[in-house]
Amino acid sequence: MHPTPAEDRPLGQELPDPKEWLDLYGDTMYRFALARLRRPHDAEEAVQEALLAALRARSGFQGRSQPRTWLLGILKNKVQGRLRAEAAERVTAGHDDLDQWFDSRGKWRRPPKRWSDPADEAEWNDFWRVLRRCLSGLPARMAAAFTLRALDEVPAADVCRELGVTAENFWVLLHRARVRLVGCLQANWFGGEAKT
Repeated sequence: MHPTPAEDRPLGQELPDPKEWLDLYGDTMYRFALARLRRPHDAEEAVQEALLAALRARSGFQGRSQPRTWLLGILKNKVQGRLRAEAAERVTAGHDDLDQWFDSRGKWRRPPKRWSDPADEAEWNDFWRVLRRCLSGLPARMAAAFTLRALDEVPAADVCRELGVTAENFWVLLHRARVRLVGCLQANWFGGEAKT
């Protein structure tokens, strides 16, 4: 019999045994890290670092959130730390009119939707694979700016601090990332079948 998933545990309960964490939360944590770090090895390391940090900090868990949420919060910090560490690359030029894709706050105008049937779920997974591949083609700092702001929804001022850039430079990075991602997604996703 499998352990009770974290979502079924009422708030205020203690963490499951650390021996169960990988079975209960490992896949979710890995997908979370891979969507942001883009490289399987880096995602695996981030998950390992997060699990080790959680193991060290487990006595501080107070049950105010689900164990899964607590672990993902620790992982998010590890991922952001990795993104900050590799965000040293300078930006190259790029431009385009992005009004049709993003609003003035940088949110998708027509975001990809979650589907419920298995065939559509596979398509959703294909989209994220294509997006990760598109992100991997961006310079590191540009990818970090987009990931932190658009995927992690980190406030712009915090992203500037984390990347060590001015607000003006941040908005240029974000604009250029969007330009390149739109082109890549148009060629590899929106323009037809997902290319593997």
